[in-house]
Amino acid sequence: MTTSTVACRQASEQDLDQLVNIIEGYARQGIMLPRTKEMLRASLDTFVVAEVDGKLIGCGSLCQLGPDLVEIRSLGLSDGYKGQGIGRKLVETLVEQAKAAGIPKVMALTYEDEFFQRVGFEVVEKEIFPEKVWKDCVHCSKQHCCDEIAVLKSLI
Repeated sequence: MTTSTVACRQASEQDLDQLVNIIEGYARQGIMLPRTKEMLRASLDTFVVAEVDGKLIGCGSLCQLGPDLVEIRSLGLSDGYKGQGIGRKLVETLVEQAKAAGIPKVMALTYEDEFFQRVGFEVVEKEIFPEKVWKDCVHCSKQHCCDEIAVLKSLI
């Protein structure tokens, strides 16, 4: 399969169950924060989904952390779809949304830093993102032993 068969679009209410399933799979592995259906519904306008032949197989969202910074979060794929360029297409779509909104910096916390480096991000210290620390990290069980890697892409 090639990325040309993948369509990315804004998420809709009809996508909620599948979004929950994808995110829950990663959360069970301890590599993504869990999100309830209600949480996802409240932030649905921030989500992009990827479809192949009309089937939702991936998602990602942009979370505004400050006037000049957004975070890519909840980036995931259904089982069997990794390594096919779908994650790249989701990230590129989210980066384009950030550009269109005039946001100059996009960051992520990840265990897949090599993937993000291949799509133009650089590894940076987490401490340069106090916006993230105060918004989300204070509520995380890994707050004092975070093993995620911070990545950043400057759009200017």
